[in-house]
Amino acid sequence: MNQNRLYLIIGALVVAVIVLGGYLYHEQTKPKGVELKIDDKGISIQQN
Repeated sequence: MNQNRLYLIIGALVVAVIVLGGYLYHEQTKPKGVELKIDDKGISIQQN
């Protein structure tokens, strides 16, 4: 039973590292500057 818990913890850590890596990659590849969106909610301006 202890071995199953160890595998579960290791699996959870691997998933957490993959998710964090994906998030960091996404944040670093976002374009810099001002983002302007026009949609059905109106106009929104965000500074990156």
